[in-house]
Amino acid sequence: MLRKAVYFFGFSIFGLSFWMCKSLPDLNEYVSAPIPADNPMDSAKIALGKALFFDTRLSKDNTINCASCHKPDLAFTDGQKKSLGINGQKTERNSPTLLNAAFLPSVMFDAHLKTLELQVLVPLQEPSEMGHNMKQLTPLLRQDSVYQKAAQDIYGRDFDAWVLTRSIAAFERSLISMSSPYDHFIKGDSSALSKKEQAGYKLFSEKLYCTECHAPPYFTNHESRNNGLYLDYGNDKGRFRINQDSSEIGHFKVPSLRNIEYTAPYMHDGSFASIEEVIDHYARGGAGHRLQDPIIQPFTLSENERDALISFLYALTDLSFVERL
Repeated sequence: MLRKAVYFFGFSIFGLSFWMCKSLPDLNEYVSAPIPADNPMDSAKIALGKALFFDTRLSKDNTINCASCHKPDLAFTDGQKKSLGINGQKTERNSPTLLNAAFLPSVMFDAHLKTLELQVLVPLQEPSEMGHNMKQLTPLLRQDSVYQKAAQDIYGRDFDAWVLTRSIAAFERSLISMSSPYDHFIKGDSSALSKKEQAGYKLFSEKLYCTECHAPPYFTNHESRNNGLYLDYGNDKGRFRINQDSSEIGHFKVPSLRNIEYTAPYMHDGSFASIEEVIDHYARGGAGHRLQDPIIQPFTLSENERDALISFLYALTDLSFVERL
């Protein structure tokens, strides 16, 4: 049964200095994350990135910000099949969660960009998303005395694309969510998962072999695979568009299942509205695309087994990051 807790976020920016005074995550949390040598974690940098993340000036018409598609109360997704960019345009794909982005070896559904710093540039300049031009945006933000001072204090340079991308990426890396009931159970708290949730975990890992693609602790293998979503992938052929390699048609990066309770709709195009629909898809054995991953095979579950599986998936919910925003 869906947990009844609902989280609301009131957010307003009263100046960057306010956010620098707010409590930020313990930087020790990032020890195990692969932090780039050219962008070490720093509290002031995270605060600057946070302010930029919620600043609508990053969009060409000042109507949307990063949080428009990555809402904190939806585990940094937006609840839409496809997000809305400037001028009411629909984006090409569903917005994935940013939680635990610090651990990603590659980003985007095509799994082709190697850093969050590079990823920041995509929505900022994509015409159907924020639609801006970095040559116009950075001088505009440099005129903000608070941003300009922060750039000088943190980076020793004027506000520019380097400052913008490194700061937002640092904020995104601060969004750690690794304290779910499952995590407490694995760490030795036998009471953290109910008997039903434990039964669901056994189904997930042993009967259905979901861990082949959704491997703990991040519940993704970070790979791009064809999950048989369609028999014909139409205009969006996934990773194929990056390399024009026909063997990669229908390949999309395997998403994390953490906080899946809050990240519907699912799949790269938001085509499934519920976890039940996702399970139905895999139970059918996929649509049978010629490049579909062979691990996807039909299966059957009793009602009790299905209920247990969903209960376990909800046990991957951890919104403790809320307290740090």
